Amino acid sequence: MIDINADLGEGSGRDEQLMPLISSCSIACGGHYGNDATMRQAIRLAKKYNVKVGAHPSFPDTDNFGRKVLTMTKNELKTAIHEQLIRFYKICDAEEIPIHHIKLHGALYNYAAIDAPTADSVIEAIIESKKRPKLYLQHNSILHKKAENLLPLVFEAFIDRRYTAQGTLLPRSEEGAVITVASAAWDQLENIFKDKKVSTVSGKLIPLEASTFCIHSDNEQAVTILEYLHLKLKERNITVA
Repeated sequence: MIDINADLGEGSGRDEQLMPLISSCSIACGGHYGNDATMRQAIRLAKKYNVKVGAHPSFPDTDNFGRKVLTMTKNELKTAIHEQLIRFYKICDAEEIPIHHIKLHGALYNYAAIDAPTADSVIEAIIESKKRPKLYLQHNSILHKKAENLLPLVFEAFIDRRYTAQGTLLPRSEEGAVITVASAAWDQLENIFKDKKVSTVSGKLIPLEASTFCIHSDNEQAVTILEYLHLKLKERNITVA
């Protein structure tokens, strides 16, 4: 059994196609994209396909789709994340769907993995929200070390993003950062799921522990990739659930 997640509610136009192919989703909650209507629409799709629902907060930056690190005080960032979570929780409560997890988006995901004050802001915002959903995050990151024993953690890897030798995601500005070929995405998923290793851009294999695997809805080949992965997983009697 394997958990495949996707970042949804981001205006890609692919949510309806992706939802039957995944088992959990992280829904944009207004920081980088989204409003009450887009959140509600994505939540209802998740209910329809029995997909676990999570919040997908980010730096408050719709201009850059949350992919730029913003200069904010620790308290400003905590407040921004907290407000996104509370807004999302209210809609989930109204739609009578449980909140399964939280997963950070874009620059916030990457920066909280390496910067202690940012990680602290994230953790404090979650704790102050009075809920304890699972936190999807990178294994052995600063956020992992800070959140351990405070929140339930699920380690995540990416199906459609290349990794550096340091185990970080290759910046999107670099050529080949996004995987768009289905067979290459399968090779990456199989290496991580089976052997707990990932091939870096230099070709070196490094350790990588994960139990949930993400694909991005803004990847134009996301549906094709997932359909191919389902075929390969079925050959190996592995269920997406």
